[in-house]
Amino acid sequence: MIPTSFPPREEIARLTARMLLEIKAIHFNADTPFTLASGLPSPTYIDCRKLISYPRIRSTLMDFLTVTVLRDAGFEAFDNIAGGETAGIPFAALVAERMALPMTYVRKKPKGYGRNARIEGVMTEGERVLLVEDLTTDGGSKLSFVDAIRETGASCAHTAVIFYYGIFPETTQRLADHGVTLHHLCTWWDVLAEARTMGTFDEATLTEVEAFLTAPRDWQEARKG
Repeated sequence: MIPTSFPPREEIARLTARMLLEIKAIHFNADTPFTLASGLPSPTYIDCRKLISYPRIRSTLMDFLTVTVLRDAGFEAFDNIAGGETAGIPFAALVAERMALPMTYVRKKPKGYGRNARIEGVMTEGERVLLVEDLTTDGGSKLSFVDAIRETGASCAHTAVIFYYGIFPETTQRLADHGVTLHHLCTWWDVLAEARTMGTFDEATLTEVEAFLTAPRDWQEARKG
């Protein structure tokens, strides 16, 4: 069922950050940085996949994501909801249920047998597709999913995520250049602010995290290798 309440954007961001902190999906470690998929170091790490195991939080965030998309893109803007393999699949299913729309998912690459398809489910030419994922860093993986959707003859001009890093300014432009608008619930800046309010981490850690968020490339360059 489509939610009928529309919390202010700032309150959605704050509550989303609080929920992520509450279930310990947020990890800060300045002394022993995490290694990202790119091979670069980071004092921050987020695990949005944990959300599927917390029904109350999961339901609230899917309500938030649905109303964000409806408010920003339109109430009749989509015909199909697609999840990106694999983290986006459960969230796409939950959003599709709320919007009473068909759900599909997009493979990272063809499965190599049978139809050798990247799209699972029914997606037809001319459909307007919303791509749902758990998070985005620089938007790169989204472009591959969008291209796979467009190859069916459907269109994909919007992607919605729970979490957007919000520290790489080129991300939204990169997506825009590909004809895609990004919708999100919160960023690292929202999490940092809520972590300070909640006292979740010590101030030294939060100060180092803020230094990373302010100049991530410089922070990584100084610590890689």
